Amino acid sequence: MREGTLGHVPMTMSSLFVRTLREDPVDAEIASHRLLVRAGYIRRAAPGIYTWLPLGLKVLAKIERVIREEMDAIGGQEVHFPALLPREPYEQTGRWHDYGPNLFRLRDRRANDYLLAPTHEEMFTLLVKDLYSSYKDLPLTLYQIQTKYRDEARPRAGRIRGREFIMKDSYSFDVDDAGLAASYDAHRAAYERIFARLGLDFVICSATSGAMGGSRSEEFLFPTPVGEDTYARSAGGYAANVEAVTTVPPEPQDWRDHQPSRLLETPGATTIESLVTFANLHYPREDRAWVAADTLKAVFVTLSHPDGGREVIVLGLPGDREVDMKRLQAAFEPAEVAPATAEDLARHPEIVPGYSGPEAVGPNGAPRAEDGTGGAPRLYLDPRVVDGTSWIAGGNAPDMHVFGLVAGRDFTADGYVEAAEVRAGDPAPDGSGPLEIARGIEIGHIFQLGRKYADALGLTVLDQSGRATTVTMGSYGIGVSRALAAIAEANHDEYGLTWPIQLAPAHVHIVATGKDEEVFTAAAALAESLEAEGVEVLLDDRPRVSAGVKFADAELLGVPMIVVVGRGLADGVVEVRDRRSGQRQQVAVAGAAGHLAGAVRAALG
Repeated sequence: MREGTLGHVPMTMSSLFVRTLREDPVDAEIASHRLLVRAGYIRRAAPGIYTWLPLGLKVLAKIERVIREEMDAIGGQEVHFPALLPREPYEQTGRWHDYGPNLFRLRDRRANDYLLAPTHEEMFTLLVKDLYSSYKDLPLTLYQIQTKYRDEARPRAGRIRGREFIMKDSYSFDVDDAGLAASYDAHRAAYERIFARLGLDFVICSATSGAMGGSRSEEFLFPTPVGEDTYARSAGGYAANVEAVTTVPPEPQDWRDHQPSRLLETPGATTIESLVTFANLHYPREDRAWVAADTLKAVFVTLSHPDGGREVIVLGLPGDREVDMKRLQAAFEPAEVAPATAEDLARHPEIVPGYSGPEAVGPNGAPRAEDGTGGAPRLYLDPRVVDGTSWIAGGNAPDMHVFGLVAGRDFTADGYVEAAEVRAGDPAPDGSGPLEIARGIEIGHIFQLGRKYADALGLTVLDQSGRATTVTMGSYGIGVSRALAAIAEANHDEYGLTWPIQLAPAHVHIVATGKDEEVFTAAAALAESLEAEGVEVLLDDRPRVSAGVKFADAELLGVPMIVVVGRGLADGVVEVRDRRSGQRQQVAVAGAAGHLAGAVRAALG
């Protein structure tokens, strides 16, 4: 129920700033995007940038209220930073460059560099440094709800992935690691309460820290087939974003019993499929048929480093696996990864497309200079390519492959990398069973940052002995606008939105139908009675709009209780419809306000 209703009047469709649409927007790919635009909650201003309209702001405010209540309950204190920030703090932490093209950069008239903040770690750190100097000031939790900016290359899905978004970010400041662990656990529990109150299902997944840094990281994902995040889970309780899943490698093998490798002709075998077919036809095994997993695939990618440097690297992975570019990106952040181009490969004559193998690259190829330049591209192997395993690999010459090439004996690498796709049935890293793969929308992310930002920006306090000690930090984000879209994604049907009552822009939607002035008078009186009871009302009082259009709008807008004031008024009743269940009942006009107010109170708990 709403507090402070004195003097409040119902919203009316005749004066509300809203226009509903019957057709889906052409750029809308998912239900929440289609319906939030069609129902007049948001309006596109530019790719990935949306205007909030009155109904959308009402829902957004209710989500923010839940977040504030739970943050305040764990001792959080709200602040509000500017979105336009100077370059210098981000230069000190390295993120001015590390963020790469995702950062909106601009200059003022005096040629000073600024950015539109994607996150505010630096500013929170400097604020605490400015005001606090003793261990007695800690622990401390500060938070804000603020608009953030990220130059997404491909904004999509409305409020799910935009260039401008609203986020709650909070930061904990503690003297030691034990304090950080306690702050982290308090935020984790608060997030569970927040998403439960918002009516959102969630899965807590282990995650990578990325450009944020830190030692521990978990994501809160809303499970949905339209989600952009892929995660893996087991029946035994393991859950992780696929970027954080670690491979369970086989045990290293003794290669002393392996026969020497053989360089054999494989004309035209430029793909894994054609190589396996050729091998089975011309070089069959005695024990079983060759399969793709017996081959070692070479994949060429480029790393574009924040300092402008660009290099080709070679990935060696079993031929039955594909590279997951998100996993690869997570492994090499802050560098940007992309498939190598023909121009990239032309600078490395040791690479023979279709027939490249590990013997000509990495530590096995031409040596690199002391500064890391020149020589063969670096070679990174999948964790399954352990010492002693035997492979069919490229022979580094046209129409040639090496059979029986043994890792550790015949080639070594610069390192191992988690770049291969995670598949259903792969073993969970914790031994809890086979993995299944699902998709979700990231609605929250929590990090144990540690001392990365405090070290970079000089945030210290005096401990009990009077010595300066570096503060340890945690960072905790909730995508507020993304959560709204996720709630819409979870609460809709073929006719429109179906908001949960605690988040809806109004509790009751009264529809006055017909042309009889008595109907409109009765509908207005009911609306005023409900408002006096603290019930939030949207009244459709449009005089020259058909009942069909009004009902379609009511279903599209998604207010949980719809009251129809129309022909039944002659019999002294109105019809009450439950938008979510579709149930209908006749209620006497005389008792309608009390009945509806009681139903709203019960639904709100």
